[in-house]
Amino acid sequence: MNSRVTTRFTAAASAALLTGAFLAGCSSSSGGTTSNPLTGGGGNQAGGSIVVGSDNFLESVLLADVYGQALAAKGYKVSYKLNIASREVTYGLLKNGQITLKPEYNGALLAYLDKLAGKTSPQTSTAQVDSAIVTELAPGLEVLDPAQAQDNDTLTLSKSAAGKYNLKAGASIADFVTALNGGPVSIGAAAEFQTRYQGILGLEQAYGLKASQITFKSLDAGGTLTETALSQNAVDAGDLFTTDPTISQNGLVTLADPKNIFGLQNVLPLVNKSALSASGVTALNAVDAKLDSATLLSLDVKVQSQKQDPATVAKDWLTSQGLI
Repeated sequence: MNSRVTTRFTAAASAALLTGAFLAGCSSSSGGTTSNPLTGGGGNQAGGSIVVGSDNFLESVLLADVYGQALAAKGYKVSYKLNIASREVTYGLLKNGQITLKPEYNGALLAYLDKLAGKTSPQTSTAQVDSAIVTELAPGLEVLDPAQAQDNDTLTLSKSAAGKYNLKAGASIADFVTALNGGPVSIGAAAEFQTRYQGILGLEQAYGLKASQITFKSLDAGGTLTETALSQNAVDAGDLFTTDPTISQNGLVTLADPKNIFGLQNVLPLVNKSALSASGVTALNAVDAKLDSATLLSLDVKVQSQKQDPATVAKDWLTSQGLI
């Protein structure tokens, strides 16, 4: 296996990245040579430079490590820019080449592209979603094969709210809106939840939950702030991901989404077309061929609940699957 040459950047450095300044505070997890953090992909031959980015939540960081280490094993020089921000920022960084690869979720990516295009695409199957993405992606970008693993956004109730409205596992968002009967509700999520169809717009348009009923608390994208707020009953409902181990651990109730506002969310890599050789594409497709939802949840438990290092968890899994 080739040595893993890495440079890892945190959210604290992302402001400098957005202005094009050199990102300070870098460290190599393997003591190898670092690469220029503002250089794009290394081209069409294995051994080129790849800059792997992630959104600002732990599962995205974990998947960035999985994809990055799989490419490092094929001879790529891999650096990392992790915990950058939400898709509204990271998509632009991909377009301008400041990152060359990031983990994505196909349904959420399509919803974002639809918003840019002023349209709404149906999300009826993985193939349909991926086909629609291809027609809307910026020139120079492409998605690779999707994994079976999905990690959807959800509307999840605190234990207190679930008890108050007598809602248990299997209850739907529609059931919750009916139980509210026009009353107030507090919702915690990342700021962008307020403006996405996969958020308050969808709750209003599909389920009739009026914006005037909602007290919104800006927290994070399915991360520690939202988990804590729900676990401590500081909000009635929040946006957590289906693979979040705190849902079962803290007696939270995830509401079913029969109107499918959260769509399909297959994990897949979004890359610059020129960044990877055929061997790199094959390596990433091999990863996704073995990544299912149960596996993703087990990896998330190690990172989120057991506080293991995402890079170590990624390496152990890749090794166990014969991928590195």
